[in-house]
Amino acid sequence: MRVFKTSRSVAAAGMIAKRLLKTTGSSGAIYGQGFFRYRQRKGWGVLGDDTPVQDCHGMVQSRDGRIFLLTNHTANNVILYSREGERLGAWGNGFPGAHGFTLFEENGEERLFITDHDRHQVFKITLDGHILLILDWPEKSGKYLSADQYKPTQVAVAQDGSFYVSDGYGLNFVMHYDPKGGLLNTFGGSGDAPGALHCAHGILVDRRDPECPVLLITSRAQSAIKRFRLNGEYLDTILLPGTRPCGIVPYGEYLVVPHLKGGGKPAGSEVENGFVSILDRSNRIVSNIGAAAAVYEADGLPAEMSADCALFTYPHGLLVDDRDDLYVAQWNSGRTYPIKLERVIE
Repeated sequence: MRVFKTSRSVAAAGMIAKRLLKTTGSSGAIYGQGFFRYRQRKGWGVLGDDTPVQDCHGMVQSRDGRIFLLTNHTANNVILYSREGERLGAWGNGFPGAHGFTLFEENGEERLFITDHDRHQVFKITLDGHILLILDWPEKSGKYLSADQYKPTQVAVAQDGSFYVSDGYGLNFVMHYDPKGGLLNTFGGSGDAPGALHCAHGILVDRRDPECPVLLITSRAQSAIKRFRLNGEYLDTILLPGTRPCGIVPYGEYLVVPHLKGGGKPAGSEVENGFVSILDRSNRIVSNIGAAAAVYEADGLPAEMSADCALFTYPHGLLVDDRDDLYVAQWNSGRTYPIKLERVIE
């Protein structure tokens, strides 16, 4: 029997919010509000010319504590770090469009999914870089005329081992595959229907309610996260005005969402800096990191949000590690390494 699960279970992660957390040794400004406040660990993970990055798209942490960074620099697509930011290794030079990065367990073994929108393919890979499965463009779906229409951005894995691929830079469909890569269903796509997607960039199987898991998909160009049943039936929309949500990361009973951009440029900045939101069990924002606290209006929606500082430059991928610290991988940030934020209570 094959058993599939995410690398950090909701049950285990649910203890995080109940712990008394450390005050870190980092110094400087505190970002965020309420129970989720952080300081930047400056200089974390900065490496030499022999380990370059281009766009930093995703980060994950394996059971043994190693941190994996995905970049589209083909000198080293995957860089391995210690928690302290030391280089432990690197591999991969064949993914020029490396984008989505998903860690999961398959019958006790940790595996990775990497999407490559330039190659129009999805790869299932071991932690040391051995390719186990290659999925080409979903010709059998009947939605695509050629491979170049398909530009996958992220993979989400369900409890039964089936998985979903979001085509966020292509035609905005979501493909549901069985554990061996057989196509089961196709839904979403561009358009005006409530369940249509506009830049279906990030995707997650939300297991906070184990009796009724749902699929969350960022519709980035609509400043929204849309909820679907696992069979592809549209449920509803979480509106996040002013934002460009890139992905969704589980954190116990919370979700952490990096926003590529906010509603405008903060004072003194040349770019529309993004920020990070933490959402509670009812999908309300309880902390904005790099932005002011969310203000909910009479209609139940937050007012338009924007970064209030230049902490981030286009945050794209995100990791919450096993010590409750955040790591933010950034796109188009001048080939900078990820930002580490250490959680504080004072």
